[in-house]
Amino acid sequence: MDFLYVKALHIIFVVTWFAGLFYIPRLFIYQTEAEDKLEPAKSILQTQYKLMSKRLWYIITWPSAILASIFGIWMLIQNPFYLSQPWMLVKIAFVFALYFYHGFCQNIYSKLQRDIIKYSAFKLRIFNEISTIILFAVVFLVTVKSAINWIWGVVGIILFGILMMLGIKLYKRIREKNSWEKTEKEVLKNTESTKEN
Repeated sequence: MDFLYVKALHIIFVVTWFAGLFYIPRLFIYQTEAEDKLEPAKSILQTQYKLMSKRLWYIITWPSAILASIFGIWMLIQNPFYLSQPWMLVKIAFVFALYFYHGFCQNIYSKLQRDIIKYSAFKLRIFNEISTIILFAVVFLVTVKSAINWIWGVVGIILFGILMMLGIKLYKRIREKNSWEKTEKEVLKNTESTKEN
């Protein structure tokens, strides 16, 4: 197969892999938050989030990760000179970091499917940003193709990560201030009262 076709397929599956890795932690967050809901909302939401997670994880995310890797390795086999480029070696290190992140998501997924909640929604929101940081690093490496400038890129990514953490804390404060959960609990209580009468 022509190198450009392999490259196009690699890029397509990298995009869908990241789409899965961006969305799965959001489902983890929603499922964790559903734990605090009143019945029947809690059971309904948790069942739905488990189903959505399973479909996303096994129909999109895992196949995309495998296919992105296959086409990436295929590109390296067709053009082994890439392995002599320092930026490519750094990129491969970030890809291993992405697989580590993917594995950690698998661990969280498996536990949540068994109703084992180990992490708070806040910790999962912070965890959710790791894939964003890896994406920034890889895109800049592939575009700039400089292993020396990646040091400045990593410093920038760390600063970006700090800004995201501050944004998450601000979002948490705003959310607590405008607590929609209170209104939801009142509606559910009123519904239950109406059913009893």
